[in-house]
Amino acid sequence: MIEIDGLAEVVLNVRDPARALDFYEQLLGLERISPEGQPGPIFLRAGSATATVPSLLVLVPLPVDAASFTPPRTLHHLALTIPAVAFEAARTALTGAGLEVRDGRHPVLAVRTMYVTDPDGNEVEFISPELAG
Repeated sequence: MIEIDGLAEVVLNVRDPARALDFYEQLLGLERISPEGQPGPIFLRAGSATATVPSLLVLVPLPVDAASFTPPRTLHHLALTIPAVAFEAARTALTGAGLEVRDGRHPVLAVRTMYVTDPDGNEVEFISPELAG
């Protein structure tokens, strides 16, 4: 059996890189680690997979004439963890940005979750433990 010790990256195709960056970098606060203006994929840090490899979200710009996405899409959703103390502030920021926030509960981890849809139609989940009462 192969030993896996973290999730290194999730790669998303995007139609409008500037719009996607506004969502993932400006609204969600992910750190861009690829140089500004570098052609090709845009790499954003989304935490740490291991001590030496960050967890990455990679945005791959599609050509203007690329075919439209059609359901069902290959990616069901991506999930990002957020600290318990930041959960409600994240909800406020998401709704303040005009996004519909859908609440949930993780079916296995029994922690709270919420979901939004990014500008390219991908579902983004936020997973957070409950605050101690």
